[in-house]
Amino acid sequence: MAAKILDGKALSRIVRDEVAARTAQLRRSGLVPRLAAIVAAQDPASLAYVRMKRRWAEEAGIESGTFEVDETSSTGEVLAEIARLNRDDNVHGVLVQHPLPSQVDEGRVLLALSAGKDVDGITPASLGLLVSGAPGFRPATPLGMVTLLQHYGIEVRSKKAVVIGRSVILGKPMAHMLLELDATVSIAHSKTDDLPGLVSAADIVVAACGRPELVRGEWLKPGAVVLDAGFNKVPGREKDVGDCHWPSCSEAASWISPVPGGVGPMTVASLLANTVAAGEAALAG
Repeated sequence: MAAKILDGKALSRIVRDEVAARTAQLRRSGLVPRLAAIVAAQDPASLAYVRMKRRWAEEAGIESGTFEVDETSSTGEVLAEIARLNRDDNVHGVLVQHPLPSQVDEGRVLLALSAGKDVDGITPASLGLLVSGAPGFRPATPLGMVTLLQHYGIEVRSKKAVVIGRSVILGKPMAHMLLELDATVSIAHSKTDDLPGLVSAADIVVAACGRPELVRGEWLKPGAVVLDAGFNKVPGREKDVGDCHWPSCSEAASWISPVPGGVGPMTVASLLANTVAAGEAALAG
């Protein structure tokens, strides 16, 4: 039996409608939520992604702006912009779109960003709040995946979960967010022995390793829930593919997120939800 679809496109519309309603309430109270993005001017993929975020933000009533970083920009210039945004009470959320140009020290940029404005949830301060269990903005992509699980009523407590990938913006925070929901979590990576064997025992599989179609249906425990956070371009293929082999995984799983239309839209919706939450916090003082 084919898996049911974790439809991120449809759910993102629901989340964005809720964000729009909350934004309208903020505007009636005299506060306009604003999101600022820092993005590499020479990276077409990043620019296109930020344009989509900006369009969805403006549809929800959130104002947005972009600071473009090019090959002549220095770390000091970007840090100066971060400092300005940190001080600006009219800016509630700041997005640092990875990757920045190689001459800019992205680590220093993220360290400088205030956790209260880190609506993408990827600074060391935000990740520290997550690990310690303290309130703070959760990383947008893992937050989107958790929202999918909760919306579709998928039980996480006491389940075995495997997260394939250990990046600081996806794999590691996703593992901690599953732990917060009382899952028993393993993190796998490129040096994991017998990855298929580890995956075969998991009730929930998160594929976030950036390797096209790595996870095969025959690896899966029958009825497993699969969240595919991959988005890979493959030479000779018209469409981008995930980290899971869709034909086989969609037959073995009980639920699966498609690529595209699964995790991606929920990432943007979660970013906007965090932004309006930052606006609400600012209004509350």
